[in-house]
Amino acid sequence: MTTLVERVWYSGRRPLWPLYPLVWLYRTISENRRRRAWQAMNERIPVPVVVVGNITAGGTGKSPLTAALTSLLKDQGWQPVILSRGYGGKSDRYPLLVNADTDARIAGDEPVMLAAQSGCPVVVDPDRRRGALWALEQELGTILVCDDGLQHYRLPRDIELAVFDAARGVGNGVLIPVGPLREPLARLESVDFVITNGGFLDELEHERQFTMTLAPTELRNLVTGEVLSPECLEGRRVRAVAGIGNPSRFFDTLMALGAQLRPLALPDHHRFTSTDLHCEDGEWLVMTDKDAVKCRGIAPDNTWVLSVTASLPEAFSEAFVARVNDCNQSLDTMTL
Repeated sequence: MTTLVERVWYSGRRPLWPLYPLVWLYRTISENRRRRAWQAMNERIPVPVVVVGNITAGGTGKSPLTAALTSLLKDQGWQPVILSRGYGGKSDRYPLLVNADTDARIAGDEPVMLAAQSGCPVVVDPDRRRGALWALEQELGTILVCDDGLQHYRLPRDIELAVFDAARGVGNGVLIPVGPLREPLARLESVDFVITNGGFLDELEHERQFTMTLAPTELRNLVTGEVLSPECLEGRRVRAVAGIGNPSRFFDTLMALGAQLRPLALPDHHRFTSTDLHCEDGEWLVMTDKDAVKCRGIAPDNTWVLSVTASLPEAFSEAFVARVNDCNQSLDTMTL
């Protein structure tokens, strides 16, 4: 999403200053919502709950981080369940159990993508607390990981991770609508980990800030399933389409791989039509995993999906696993 407003937000300038009264209103409403939700919370979830989110608008890399955390947890013997709002989906019933074959028009693109990437059960429910309790009733797993839930205050949580795009940072540092912040930077004082995608951010004073990198891992034909190395894009003419939160990051990755790019940026969670997927002769159509789940059935034969994987430092993995174990011991003590 590269709208004019976002370019202003992340330029460091504040030309939207006449809207400052709305900043005060937005902050007051969000803080009141958070306070009421926490005051009304009268019980904890009986398993550890991990929440991944951000305090800035736009894409930061939350979903790749969620997938990486579930992989790490599975290596430690946990059975993760992913919780999601299912933005863009239109199911007639919730909670909704999602797998890799679920229709993204019903479940939303990110839940279907995460189900395919992680192999974990994914439960979609706009009320993520209800979804969490349902997942436990169904005995789907032993730990809950909520994708994009930092501001969903009704969901009790034990561990919070806030994700930032290092290239964008905090923009002009002002709340919506003058800037990109969903919550003040002071909100970071209550999160357990800050994850910066692509580099370290000096302006974030947090003792547990760790850098995440996203690396392209494979190029998969959406129609045939054929898998190639991402290096095959070197010198290739590519029509790149992206309906994600920060398409420029995807386009930069393709150019770094040597692709001759003709990009098309679309709104986040865009519903694709065959018109969006038109290519010129000799071009490959390349998209993200998130967009691919919406294009099954309408994609031409020359459609390729570039998959990326999140890498995190060992120091983070150790600290995160230790925090999860501490939370689990605390919950065990409460049930005695």
